[in-house]
Amino acid sequence: MTWTKWSYMDHWVTETPQGPQPPSFNRAYMDRYVKQLSALGFTGFDTFFFYLHLLAGMYGSVPGFERFLQDNGFEKITGIFSAYPSATKWTAPHVRETHDRIVADCTNTLRMCEGLTGVENFIVMPTSTYYQTEPVTDDTIKVVADLWNRVGRLTLEHGMKTTCHFEFWGAIRTREQLDTFFRYTDPEYVYFFCDTAQHTIAGVDPIQMFRDYRDRCTGFHFKDTKNVDHHEAYRTPPDPELMAPQVTRWFYEMGEGGLVDFPALMKEIVRSGYDGWLTVEHDKAELGGGSYAEATAVAKWYIDNVLAEAQAEAEAEVAAR
Repeated sequence: MTWTKWSYMDHWVTETPQGPQPPSFNRAYMDRYVKQLSALGFTGFDTFFFYLHLLAGMYGSVPGFERFLQDNGFEKITGIFSAYPSATKWTAPHVRETHDRIVADCTNTLRMCEGLTGVENFIVMPTSTYYQTEPVTDDTIKVVADLWNRVGRLTLEHGMKTTCHFEFWGAIRTREQLDTFFRYTDPEYVYFFCDTAQHTIAGVDPIQMFRDYRDRCTGFHFKDTKNVDHHEAYRTPPDPELMAPQVTRWFYEMGEGGLVDFPALMKEIVRSGYDGWLTVEHDKAELGGGSYAEATAVAKWYIDNVLAEAQAEAEAEVAAR
């Protein structure tokens, strides 16, 4: 049986009369977007915390938007993504004096989620950009860890796990830094969210990361890359994903011949007994003339054909033990 818990990360751009916009540009665009995802078979939906007010405005409330999802074949909103990519004097995860403000922000986001079916993941970007945070020392990582331990206790009270999604340009990016971070965080409160492309770009093997942190892994972003950062592009201000001089496009959909071994990861997921959501994410798919609709259809074909075969092979191995 093919994997049934596929969700989609709300990272989409569509053409409008006012130029490229997210689907939350207006209700008609959002409705069509949801129906495209439903037609492809996605049943979970992850979105950013800063879209919640827009969705509430269009659908009456965030639960009202979830009901629209459910009317179109989805199970629920599965994850909320919160981030502070650019450090400010008010919000900077590596600055302890800003932690109260960040915790307050997270509290407000949790209030917006009241009445939902059951969001599982409170996904966070643990740090701001590397160039704004460096030098990154053990003490820096400890300060960041203390913040997310606080948030993790808070979100568990609302039934959500705080789970950390790392960027190749973030302050915690190398395998050594990742291990230090997880050593400083409480496994009861802070979990791991595996973005296959971001780790690969940073020179970290996402499959080995999953093996080593399986007990703390609560989800994945399945997306590909064709580049490893060998030129310290992660230090490029203000946005390494768009302004690195050596690479014009970092991210690709599955099935485009990138560096991530998705069949091997799928087999590892099956062997591990993980039974949670797997999430497709596309980031800047429009670069080079592409489209999010096309990228998502290609990725779903890859899921239904290549990954389904890998899943079946791994399930047969497990059954034969």
